[in-house]
Amino acid sequence: MTDLRGASVVLRPAVPADVPVLAAVRATPEVRARWRGGDDLAGEVAADLADPGTRCLAVLHGGRVVGMIQWYAEEDPEYQHAGIDLFLDPSVHGRGLGTDAVRTLARHLVDDEGYHRLVIDPAADNAAAIRCYEKAGFRPVGVMRQYERGADGTWHDGLLMDLLAAELVR
Repeated sequence: MTDLRGASVVLRPAVPADVPVLAAVRATPEVRARWRGGDDLAGEVAADLADPGTRCLAVLHGGRVVGMIQWYAEEDPEYQHAGIDLFLDPSVHGRGLGTDAVRTLARHLVDDEGYHRLVIDPAADNAAAIRCYEKAGFRPVGVMRQYERGADGTWHDGLLMDLLAAELVR
């Protein structure tokens, strides 16, 4: 896969050399609150990169790795779609880089990979992520009640959002 260029970010396949930076981003309180993880975040990031079912892309801004965006595919022809997830270093939050990364990957998934529908599922209380995804064209589908278990052991709602190819904000 070649690098994907957005307005402000470049997405390229994540490589093992990215693991320390990505683990450090995952360790920040803001990211860890949403992505959680155990004591070995580097091991978890390395496992993500090695997972054949997930494509992990480093998000670069100004030539520096500032996060990761990943996607997976549901290949059953009757349900075919792709799903996206993302985390960025809090030091770059609020600059539109998340929207640019999501839009750039969504363009690739629609134009190059041929997906007609994309999904993303932020925590229902993650207003910043929801705004980011809406700017790229994602729309709320519905609340998935008690969707994920939080670090505190309680269940939290998720918001299913989707984007059809014709709705992509380019």
